Amino acid sequence: MLNIKNEVLVRLYLLAAAVLFVAFVIAGRLYQLSVIQAPRWEAKADSLFLKFVDVHADRGNILADDGSLLATSLPFFDVHFDAKAEGLTDEVFYQNVDSLAFMLSTYIDQQYTPGAYRDWLIQLRQADASTRGIRYVPIAKNLSYKKMLMLKEFPLFRLGRFKGGLIVEQNPKRERPFKMLAQRTIGYVREGALPVGLEGSFDNVLGGSLGKQLMLRVPGDVYIPVNDLAEIEPRSGDDIVTTLDINIQDVAENALLKACRNHDADHGCAIVMEVKTGAIRAMANIGKTPEGWWETYNYAVGERVEPGSMFKLASFMAMLEDGHLDDFDLKIPVYKGRVKFYKEELSDAVPHGLDSMTIREVFAHSSNVGTATLVQQYYGDTRKAAAFIEHLHDFGLSRPTEIEVGGEETPVIKNPTDPKSEWSGTTLPWMSIGYELLLTPLQLLTFYNAVANDGRMMKPYLVQRTEHYGEILKEFRPVTIKRSIASRQTIKKAKELLNGVVEFGTAKNIRTDLYRIAGKTGTAQLNYHKFKSRAGIRYQAGFCGFFPADNPVYSCIVIISEPKNGYHGAEAAAPVFKEIADKCFALKAALHPPVNAAEKPQLTTAQMPSIDAGHRDDLKSVLRWLDLEWYGERKGPEWAVLRAKNDSLQMLPRIVPDKTVPSVVGMGLKDAVYLLENRGCRVKASGVGKVVRQSLPPGSRANGNTTVVLYLE
Repeated sequence: MLNIKNEVLVRLYLLAAAVLFVAFVIAGRLYQLSVIQAPRWEAKADSLFLKFVDVHADRGNILADDGSLLATSLPFFDVHFDAKAEGLTDEVFYQNVDSLAFMLSTYIDQQYTPGAYRDWLIQLRQADASTRGIRYVPIAKNLSYKKMLMLKEFPLFRLGRFKGGLIVEQNPKRERPFKMLAQRTIGYVREGALPVGLEGSFDNVLGGSLGKQLMLRVPGDVYIPVNDLAEIEPRSGDDIVTTLDINIQDVAENALLKACRNHDADHGCAIVMEVKTGAIRAMANIGKTPEGWWETYNYAVGERVEPGSMFKLASFMAMLEDGHLDDFDLKIPVYKGRVKFYKEELSDAVPHGLDSMTIREVFAHSSNVGTATLVQQYYGDTRKAAAFIEHLHDFGLSRPTEIEVGGEETPVIKNPTDPKSEWSGTTLPWMSIGYELLLTPLQLLTFYNAVANDGRMMKPYLVQRTEHYGEILKEFRPVTIKRSIASRQTIKKAKELLNGVVEFGTAKNIRTDLYRIAGKTGTAQLNYHKFKSRAGIRYQAGFCGFFPADNPVYSCIVIISEPKNGYHGAEAAAPVFKEIADKCFALKAALHPPVNAAEKPQLTTAQMPSIDAGHRDDLKSVLRWLDLEWYGERKGPEWAVLRAKNDSLQMLPRIVPDKTVPSVVGMGLKDAVYLLENRGCRVKASGVGKVVRQSLPPGSRANGNTTVVLYLE
């Protein structure tokens, strides 16, 4: 019996010990959770209801050279309603709901009546707390700043966030005041897409720094801002000031668009660069889309193609550097415009039937046969071909420009010593006329710009500085890539060749007497390897050059790709170049020589004002301003007339009678009308300028019914 009792006690003690152990474990765990790990679990609990979200800063502006806005962020606002706002009482809600419904129906969304709005607002207020969205109900999206301010004055909403349930969130949108102008160059930054243009390249500058906003989770798994203001305010982005000139950009885009339409082209581009600095003043890209013409791609920077005849400048400069072209008037054979290299036939673009041309004519008339024959003659074997390629490297044609916007392709120039280059017997003659190598339009223009700049190659650039609220943060200065790409003599002769193209060569259609243009046309076959006949061949028309040729200010390249109506560079691209150059010449005073640069000329009788009449004091003031010497009485009658004789100018008195019709010949209309009407005459005028004839002769009687017709020229 005793043994049984002891056994029972042991079991009870063991059970009690186990219970106590479990109790101690539970107590310890509770202490650990409630005391030691309390901050961790509290934060985790809060994260289920509160969290910080990023607040994007106001994006910086992109400005043109003159400060015009190319891209800016405009504030738009999304408005929501919190029907269960903590400070919103039933009394306040029902006092204002009718008026609020009327205002929303009248000014926000007219498709709903005030009654429908009222019922909907009451339904939101009376809904169960678990109903989705009652605390974050959309009222309006993308409101302008002005309309948002008006909405904040609506009944109930004017009480604010906590008492009126109004939630306003700013949603900035990127706008371009000039719409398509330089669209691809400006670019964009979009979620889920690669950044493009200046927006993408300078995203870290324009974007500013993020802020933080505390958000509360409400039923429906929706987060709403706890406060109207961010907990950590974002820093607005910096502005970037580009080198683009709004006027030149507009001219380039309109001229390019017109040419692409007229020639039914697939796409085109035009670039204008400042010769001395490398600053890009315009970069236009136009492409055909199903919706019409648009800037869909930056062809100027990213399209790498065979440049065709525009590359011949580099071939001739290589020969000039090696002393092979001393006499431009030397005649060379051109074989009636057709020649074979191995089994491949090369022909001139325009049949001419000539047996020979001077070197000057070969370049000016863009003879493929003449150019390729010369290059093959001087660089035909592998060792000499390597020297030719070395010249191309010296000219900077093998390096990218490293322009700020992304997407630039590296040039491709074959090398006879590199097995991977696929060099063949026909590579050199075809390369000499712009095939079997790849360049972008901007890379080719950089080379031409160096020639215009007396050999100094400048790095093209699009951004000149960054600013924050007008304060300059960083400036980007012009950068010299290479002090001289060739000898002075070569550069001088290269300019001479380029002048000949416009004076009497393939681009003579754009010659003007106002200023001189230097440049080179180019007509490239884009798929000449595939088609042996002209049927099915796609062309690229181009013109690259600079102006004014005597003292270059701007260089420019125009490319028209796949034109259907006229594919030669002279008819498709060169007129675009001239239109851009003409507008630049008209707009920019720097392109005009000062009128007082030369010595003051000695005027002849025909060049001086003669039979110009008027008030004596007025005539003296004009002559003084024009710095013209005259002789005659310094004081005399009120009216006078100028008469030129030989190289002198005499001021003579003009007698004006008081009662008869005076002579007003030589006067301006103002003086003539004054004199005639004071004598009771009615006046009619025909023409503009000064009076050359009057209907009534001087000395005629004048009265209130007398009409005098004045003829002006």
